[in-house]
Amino acid sequence: MTPLVAAAVLTAAVTHASWNAIAHGIKDQLLAFTLVSSGGLVCGLGMAAFAPMPADGAWPYLIASALLHIVYQALLMRSFQLGDFGQMYPIARGTAPLVVTVLAAIFVHETPDGWQTAGVIVASAGLVGVALWGIRGSGARPHWPALAAALATGLSIAAYTVVDGVGVRASGTSIGYIGWLMILEGLVIPAYALATRRRALGTQLKPVAVRGLLGGVLSVFAYGLVLWAQTRAPLAPIAALRESSIIVGAAIGALFFKESFGTARLAAAGLMVAGIGLMLHAG
Repeated sequence: MTPLVAAAVLTAAVTHASWNAIAHGIKDQLLAFTLVSSGGLVCGLGMAAFAPMPADGAWPYLIASALLHIVYQALLMRSFQLGDFGQMYPIARGTAPLVVTVLAAIFVHETPDGWQTAGVIVASAGLVGVALWGIRGSGARPHWPALAAALATGLSIAAYTVVDGVGVRASGTSIGYIGWLMILEGLVIPAYALATRRRALGTQLKPVAVRGLLGGVLSVFAYGLVLWAQTRAPLAPIAALRESSIIVGAAIGALFFKESFGTARLAAAGLMVAGIGLMLHAG
């Protein structure tokens, strides 16, 4: 992995944590993701208008990825409704590189070496630490629906990461690929919101429109950088480096949402990132 690719993915990590925090900060999660999707849709239309069309071989991956992204957004909405940003974000993001490592080996034949395998084990320990310390710190019984939603979010992230990694390489155009991806996925949640909220939707969206649309623009920028990087490096190290956003998310949760994170949960998140670093050693 070249320094330029690493810098692009690290920029994507910070941007990704930022747009997730923006979405979490809007209390009505359907409104938040309606605006994020709408912002992404507008960006996608602009990119698709000026970029080359993706090659024919990329379209099955585009369609599959759009469906997976819709599932991901629904699960992310649910996890943010049920749990703290500082706990849900690390669990969802920390799950992904572990699964991507396995899926990339099976479907893309990118086999992890000893460093990446060690990284999977260490990151898994950190993942368990974040989840369990969050439960212990609350003094309450485990909130299994929140944990299940966050873990399922991580699985969906891993699935679309591998699908897009193959698809963008087949497309011949990173910009065209993400443009059409944003168009395909960006219609569903706004359409659902319009169908369920009807005339009240416009009034409800107005107070949070700028924040939500900004989140959409940031989401396109972040994922566009990742897709570009996936054309230039193996999938597992890219997925791992991207999840350095875990630390950014932890800091945002503590600083802006006044969530109790604590030294132990920060150490657990750090363990996850240490595992990611081991996986990157081979990249």
